[in-house]
Amino acid sequence: MTSRYPSFAGEILDLFAEREAALTDIAIIQPADPFLDMAGEDLRRRIFLTESETGETLCLRPEFTIPVCLDHIDKRASTPRRYAYLGEVFRQRREGGAEFFQAGIEDLGAEDRAAADARSLADAHAVLSRVLPDAALQVTLGDQAVFEAVLSALGLPRGWQKRLARAFGSPAMLEAAIAEFTNPHAAANLPREIASLVARGDEERLTQHIEEAMQAAGLSPSAGREPDEIARRLLEKAALRSVRLADTALDALKAFLVINVPLAQAGKRLAAFAEETGIFLDEALAEFGARAERIAGHSLPLNAIQYDAGFGRPLDYYTGFIFEIGAGDLRQPLVGGGRYDRLLTLLGAEKPIPGVGFSIWLDRIAALRGEAP
Repeated sequence: MTSRYPSFAGEILDLFAEREAALTDIAIIQPADPFLDMAGEDLRRRIFLTESETGETLCLRPEFTIPVCLDHIDKRASTPRRYAYLGEVFRQRREGGAEFFQAGIEDLGAEDRAAADARSLADAHAVLSRVLPDAALQVTLGDQAVFEAVLSALGLPRGWQKRLARAFGSPAMLEAAIAEFTNPHAAANLPREIASLVARGDEERLTQHIEEAMQAAGLSPSAGREPDEIARRLLEKAALRSVRLADTALDALKAFLVINVPLAQAGKRLAAFAEETGIFLDEALAEFGARAERIAGHSLPLNAIQYDAGFGRPLDYYTGFIFEIGAGDLRQPLVGGGRYDRLLTLLGAEKPIPGVGFSIWLDRIAALRGEAP
């Protein structure tokens, strides 16, 4: 493992100190289950797994948000609290190398969510402005809470709401899920025995069959979804195929997903969408508007901030505000972040703790600066 930090790491740490985010030390070896349960399908496939002497499934840390939250819970730390980090993360099959540096800030327990969201974006933008002073930065915002409010207001069955919410952030998955609305009775392409168990709704035998098939194929359940979860998903999909979405609701959903406007126009465009479709989004739009006002208060260049209604990030723990920052023609983002209000409760916190944060890919910054990562 390399121990050489990028040349500009000191500048990032200086800014973290100026922003009153305390640098925290997070172990490289982490329990794997939280990542397998909550990190998202793409990241789950790329985790480096190992085992402890007692058989516990462990991994090299693939990101920092979950470990920072686990450390906060373990220490029973008070809130609000801002944690900064800088260190290596590890992911298989990654363009640019499996081992790379990330830095970021996790903001836990701030009750004013709009202010915390805006501060997170402002902190991330400030880091990039400092280490890439000549770069033209582009910010893309999304909001999972607004998306879920639209799904609810359209009267979609709860199962479809969950299915679409899980797909948010993956255009291919979202497109496939919406396509099922137009052909809900299409038969799933399943092996005959599995299809028979699904048709009968026999979850217990279906789980057993999947577990036996995975063992025969030499697949470990810890490498992905558990057999019982796979069985539930198959049964859920079968039930959802019997439901057809009204054309008006489907048209409204598609109209929402193509909204892509500068942040300064986003509130009015979303309000117009709600009026045109006759759905109630007042609470979600009030939160969206409060955040936009706080972002403007940080003197960020609003003409370089774009709201994309269909934009999400492929991590399961996001619950609201989501953003990425890129530069120039670079295909990959330099920064990604968002809000994750349910995560700490799922990780074992005794009471709900709101959270928002961002991560910076230092190797991508190094490439733009013309330095070796």
